[in-house]
Amino acid sequence: MMKSLFPFSAHPAPPLLPSPSLRRLLCLRASSSSTSSRPRPGRRSPGPARPRPRQPQPSSLYARPSLLTMERDRAARRADVDAFLVSLGVDPGELAGLELPVTVDVMRERVEFLRSLGLGPDDLAAYPLALGCSVRKNMVPVLDYLGKIGVRRDELPHLLRRYPQVLHASIVVDLAPVVKYLQGMDVKPGDVPRVLERYPELLGFKLEGTMSTSVAYLVGIGVARRQIGGVITRFPEVLGMRVGKIIKPFVEHLQGIGLQRLAVARMIEKKPYVLGFGLEERVKPNIEALLEFGVRKEALASIVIQYPDVLGVELREKLVEQQSLFESSILVSGDDFGRVVERMPQAISLGRAAVLKHVNFLTGCGFLLSQVSKMVVGCPQLLALNMDIMKMNFEYFKNEMERDLEELVEFPAFFTYGLESTIRYRHEIVAKKGFTCSLAWLLNCSDAKFDERMKYDTIGVEEMEDDNSFDKDRFVEQVQDEDDEDMEEDSDYDETDDEFIE
Repeated sequence: MMKSLFPFSAHPAPPLLPSPSLRRLLCLRASSSSTSSRPRPGRRSPGPARPRPRQPQPSSLYARPSLLTMERDRAARRADVDAFLVSLGVDPGELAGLELPVTVDVMRERVEFLRSLGLGPDDLAAYPLALGCSVRKNMVPVLDYLGKIGVRRDELPHLLRRYPQVLHASIVVDLAPVVKYLQGMDVKPGDVPRVLERYPELLGFKLEGTMSTSVAYLVGIGVARRQIGGVITRFPEVLGMRVGKIIKPFVEHLQGIGLQRLAVARMIEKKPYVLGFGLEERVKPNIEALLEFGVRKEALASIVIQYPDVLGVELREKLVEQQSLFESSILVSGDDFGRVVERMPQAISLGRAAVLKHVNFLTGCGFLLSQVSKMVVGCPQLLALNMDIMKMNFEYFKNEMERDLEELVEFPAFFTYGLESTIRYRHEIVAKKGFTCSLAWLLNCSDAKFDERMKYDTIGVEEMEDDNSFDKDRFVEQVQDEDDEDMEEDSDYDETDDEFIE
């Protein structure tokens, strides 16, 4: 058989049939494609698209007005707030650039809160920045803190008027450190709120500034460390005084008129408010006035120690008035008036009624007006003594001691001694011994000195020549003891005042 010349036969064999599994797969694909090609129920047949009606689109939750619109709205609201402030008498220009409440209602709420604290329209006009404080974020926390440390509700208006900046303060950064500092200076916890009520500006001070330097200087001149708390309590303004401009020049000027530094320290311990007397405005003119009215320069230190307030009063006018009173009622000359002021500088403040009352009592006891004048010059304290005590002493002198009135003219300080504690006791002992002595020898000495004298059977001639002048130091000590009743602790120093006079 001839072999075919073509690689493929003209009658090919029938193709092989797929396997049963393959046929099933093909059937599944065919049914799937036929199903997808069918039109879906309710689906429109293809055709020209019909225009649909335009539906309103819902507004987006994230939509925002334009910046220009926002700025206009903000300006309109601020204009309303400014108009409200103008109605209160507040200049809106003072608050320019400050973020304020966005609505008048919120601003009105803030104003009403400030009014509830006692601040009126004048206060808000004087410090409009208070209106920039949030009630809940600023005011309430600060006021709560002040209340917790003991500041009284009725003192808040005064405190806020003096230092409205406290409404802006931070409790942790500004207020609490000042309170801790005061407690560290031995200011008692109960006195801390009184200090802040009197001088609320302290709440704005920095601890490392004037507060620390003023305390250090006071301790350096001799003020006892344990007295610093009392000084601050009675005169907290000292913490705001600059040493170089106020405190040091004041101390040095007093040293210049004869006081030693330690004497000034003691005076500051007892009456720290003297530091507030202006040196140029008050202290120096008053010193000059004393010299003009007959006070000797060497007596200036004694006057200041006895009566520190003389540095701060309107002295020249008082001196003119008192000199006229003494010359007309007691016939005291100008030179004698200077001696009166030296012995009792408080005479500057005596009222006319008190002076005349005591003068009339003495003339009623039988003294001539010239004798009264001599007694007042020797012991000006006669014009300030308790009238009942003077009456009892005089009755005892006249009825029991049986002495001549001239002895009282020579020793008018008799009226300053206690009848039961001194006069009666000493007179009875001297009478038993049969001594004859002057009133000055009897009274012008300490109890220890008197007991020592009573050990002898006679009185020495030199002792009888004791000075009959008034024991000023004893009376000064009595006055200072009365002043010290307000102080819980005495000073560290026990020296007498004369030791501090150069």
